[in-house]
Amino acid sequence: MRSTTVRRWAWGLGISTVTAVAAFGVAGWQANAAPTPGTTPGAAAEQPRVSDPSPVAEPAAGTGSDALTTGELAKARTAALTPQLAAAKDVTGAAGPEYLSAELSADSSVRRAELYFYDYGTDKLVKQVVDLGTGKLTGSYTATGMQQPAADREVATALDLVLAGPYAKDVRDRYAQATGRTWTGKQDVVVTAHVHQARPADPAAVRRCGAHRCLRLVVQAADGPFIDLDDIIIDLSGRTVARLK
Repeated sequence: MRSTTVRRWAWGLGISTVTAVAAFGVAGWQANAAPTPGTTPGAAAEQPRVSDPSPVAEPAAGTGSDALTTGELAKARTAALTPQLAAAKDVTGAAGPEYLSAELSADSSVRRAELYFYDYGTDKLVKQVVDLGTGKLTGSYTATGMQQPAADREVATALDLVLAGPYAKDVRDRYAQATGRTWTGKQDVVVTAHVHQARPADPAAVRRCGAHRCLRLVVQAADGPFIDLDDIIIDLSGRTVARLK
């Protein structure tokens, strides 16, 4: 801050004045830094205090642009699950939609939650809008060919499909190559995923990705090295696994 002020003063006062101002500032800093009589240099300025480790309770509802609270999300999910949506299929094939994510609506003067689900029975993305003040569903939208990021249960299901399919040996071999250890099970890795959209050069087995919900796994050994499985595509809609090359 002081150097900025000095540069501004230099335009109007001249070099000699600036030098004097700088010298005065250094002298003042040295005077302020000098220990007062009766004190020991390096002594703590204040006594240490113990902070309260108790977590602050989460409010039942947020205000303005606050993130959704746990209570608001639970209320919104209940309101979003209409009888029609309850007839959808999740990633395991069971009744009920696959919940993906929720966020606060950015284009509303009132607090509204936008919740995203995937219906594996129809391969449709479903968006439900809930007024958090009234707890009422205010909008429902569906779309095909639109893919949100993968939810944790979808990633886990995709890994299970790979390990139960023809490329399970590839996973074990590539893990051993990357880590120098023998694969012992899913606990050996941390897995995330990207959604895969079909490209013109893709083989026929994955041409429906985009209309179907497909993932590419990002696999990392528990101690750090990555295991390259980027050529393996899991079609969650068709419950098939294919290789790009």
